[in-house]
Amino acid sequence: MVNDHRLVWDRCLSIIRDNVPSISFKTWFEPIVPVNLDEEVLTIQVPSPFFYEYLEEQYIDLLRKTLRKELGPAAKLEYVVVMGNNQSNSQPYTIKYPTNNNSKIQNKPMSIPMKNEGKSSIKNPFIIPGIQKIQIDPQLRLDNTFDNFVEGECNRLARSAGYAVSQNPGGTAFNPLMIYGNSGLGKTHLAHAIGIEVKETHPDKVVLYVNANKFQTQFTEA
Repeated sequence: MVNDHRLVWDRCLSIIRDNVPSISFKTWFEPIVPVNLDEEVLTIQVPSPFFYEYLEEQYIDLLRKTLRKELGPAAKLEYVVVMGNNQSNSQPYTIKYPTNNNSKIQNKPMSIPMKNEGKSSIKNPFIIPGIQKIQIDPQLRLDNTFDNFVEGECNRLARSAGYAVSQNPGGTAFNPLMIYGNSGLGKTHLAHAIGIEVKETHPDKVVLYVNANKFQTQFTEA
């Protein structure tokens, strides 16, 4: 059996690359660093808790199948999560998230928002029978879409997170989604792109874009 963690992870990446879009592979798998291989337990380092949560929510099945193919049915996965930016030359502060020893590659128990499954019978308390929905102008710039969003290394993670939110509003680990950056780097464009994609993918959803100045004024005058 191959026992070098780098070689094992390279073989895993070859499989994963064929099963995910190119942009997803660059965003969510290229930054991963293989750390150690102890028999059937592979340890990988990811750049943030956010990154860990997204992998567990979106790609755990793919990771499970890939590792089992390379290491056998007893394969397990452990994460080393970088807990913040480190400006010095010292090692970054990390936390290890092990898998549950009672099962093969299982999510670590923690407070991660998940989809509400099996609760479709619960009625929305905000919908009043007999009341007609009010048509709301979403205030979206229709030219600010994901298709013409200029993507680079600095914003690829934000773009991917925004797109994930637009595909499953309220059902991802990043709820709410907070985007931080300097002026002119595309935060507003990305916000509009999310809203546009939500309206196209989920036409029943109500979307409203409110900029910070308008929100402050409305909140103060309320």
